[in-house]
Amino acid sequence: MTDLSVANNASKTGFDVAAVRRDFPILSQQVNGKPLVYLDNGASAQKPQAVLDAMDRYYREMHSNVHRGAHTLGDRATTAFEGARETVRNFLNAESTRQIIWTRGTTEAINLVANGLAPRLKEGDEILVSHMEHHANIVPWQMVAERTGAKLVPIQVQPNGELDLESFNSLLGERTRVLAITHVSNVLGTVNPIAPLIEQAKARGVITVVDGAQAVPHFKPDVQALGCDFYAFSSHKLFGPTGIGVLYGKEQLLEEIPPYQGGGEMIERVSFERTTWNTLPYKFEAGTPAVAEAVGLGAAIDYLDGLDRPAMEAAENALLARANELVDTIPGMTVIGTAANKVPVLSFKIEGLHPSDIGTLLDQQGIAIRTGHHCAMPLMDFYGVPGTARASFAFYNTLEEVDQLFAGLRKIQRLFA
Repeated sequence: MTDLSVANNASKTGFDVAAVRRDFPILSQQVNGKPLVYLDNGASAQKPQAVLDAMDRYYREMHSNVHRGAHTLGDRATTAFEGARETVRNFLNAESTRQIIWTRGTTEAINLVANGLAPRLKEGDEILVSHMEHHANIVPWQMVAERTGAKLVPIQVQPNGELDLESFNSLLGERTRVLAITHVSNVLGTVNPIAPLIEQAKARGVITVVDGAQAVPHFKPDVQALGCDFYAFSSHKLFGPTGIGVLYGKEQLLEEIPPYQGGGEMIERVSFERTTWNTLPYKFEAGTPAVAEAVGLGAAIDYLDGLDRPAMEAAENALLARANELVDTIPGMTVIGTAANKVPVLSFKIEGLHPSDIGTLLDQQGIAIRTGHHCAMPLMDFYGVPGTARASFAFYNTLEEVDQLFAGLRKIQRLFA
C-alpha cells in the first residue's frame, strides 16, 4: 500500500487510516505472496493491539474466577470483568448494568430471549421477522413456534433491499406478539428504520427484539432512544474477541422471563426441593464466564471510543462510494442490495462466475471476501440466487484496497474469458 494512497484516503475524509492500520498487527502480513486485503469484516472483524494487550494482561496479572474469590486476584478479575460490563452499558446507553447480560454471541442471546418468551406464546400468536434476517434470528423463533403453536410471519423486502413498510404495516396486527428484526442486514448492508418500527410495535404491546450484530461495528446504538425491549450483538464483529456477546434487555422483562440455563452463579439458594434465582444480570449467566473475552470486548469499545467517530463513518462511506463507482467497470456485475441507507457492504454476483470461484481466485491475490448464502437462505431465495460474493469493509480499509478488489475481479474475468 503506497503512502500516497493512504494520504488520499485521509484527505478525503479527515480520518487517519494509516495510523489506525498500525494498530492492527494482522493487517501487515502477506497472504499467497500478496499484501493482505481483508474484506470479510461482516463475518469477523480484526482486533487492535489494545484488545490483544488487555487479554494478555488479564491472563498474566489477574486471572481468577470472578465474584466469590476471597483473594487479590479474584478482586482484580472481578473489577475488570464488571468494568467491561459498565463499558458495554455506556456504549449502548443502557440505564443499568443489570440490563447487560453476557452471552456467547448474538445467536445465544436471541435463543435466550426466544426461550424466555416461549411461555407467553400460544397457538395462533404471530412472531414477526423480516425476509432479510440472519438464520440466528429465524431458527430460534421457528423452534419456539413449533413448541407453542405460534406462527413465524416474514415482512417482505423490496428489490433494492429496503424493508417493505407496507408489508410491515399490513402484517403487524392483533395476533403479533413479538417483532424480531435486524438493525442492519449482513447481506445487503441495509440499515432498517428501527425506531419507528419499534414505536408502532410497542403501541400494540408487541415485544421487540433487535439483532444488532452488523450495526455495532459501524455506529453506536442508543437502546433508550430506540425503545427496544432487547438488543443483541457479538464481540467478534466489534473488533473484540470471539466467544462472547451481549444481550441488553429491559429490566422488567428480564425479571419476568425464566433463566435460559441452570448451574452455578445464576442461583441465590439451592436445595433438593427448590432453587431460587440470583439477581440480574447473574440470573442468566450460569457457570464460569468468559472473563478474558469480556475484558477484550471492553478494550475494543474503549479503542473505538478513542477514534473520531464522524470521521470514521465518513471514511467507511467513502469506501462504499468508491466500490459503487467501480461496479460498472465489471461487465455482468450486479449488486444485491442498493438501499439508500446502508453500511459499507457490497454483495454481488457476476454473470458466468460462481461466487465460490470468485472467492478462491481473489484469495490467490491476497484478497479475503465471503461467499455463499451468508446464513440468509430465505433472502437468497428472494433474489433467486444460490449465494453471492460479499465484500464487507471496515474503517481500517483503504480506497486502494477497494481498487485492488475490482482489479482482482477484472483479472478473474480475463482468466475465464
